[in-house]
Amino acid sequence: MSEARFVAVGQVSDLAPGRMKWVAVARERVLLVNVAGVFHALRDACGHQRAPLSRGRLEGHVVECPVHFARFDVRTGQLLSGPTAEDVPVHEVKVEGDIIYVRRSPPPRDP
Repeated sequence: MSEARFVAVGQVSDLAPGRMKWVAVARERVLLVNVAGVFHALRDACGHQRAPLSRGRLEGHVVECPVHFARFDVRTGQLLSGPTAEDVPVHEVKVEGDIIYVRRSPPPRDP
């Protein structure tokens, strides 16, 4: 895996556990989430009407869309409930020292 595919998006110290924020990765809004010290990243758009998940509510490892209340697991992007049938693509995250890196594009899904 090429290191050029990862983009620095912030510092560990900038995002406390239980918090989330959107970051730009290759001109795409990505939701960065800290769940108990483990960082996760997924597309910052609900599959229903592309509402920004970063404006929603985070409870543990579940983010809720602010528009129609679809719920997604931030670890996998899996839809847990709501008016959409689509999961949200996730991005690989790695941490080196205090720097958080997000892979530019989500890994391809299995057919």
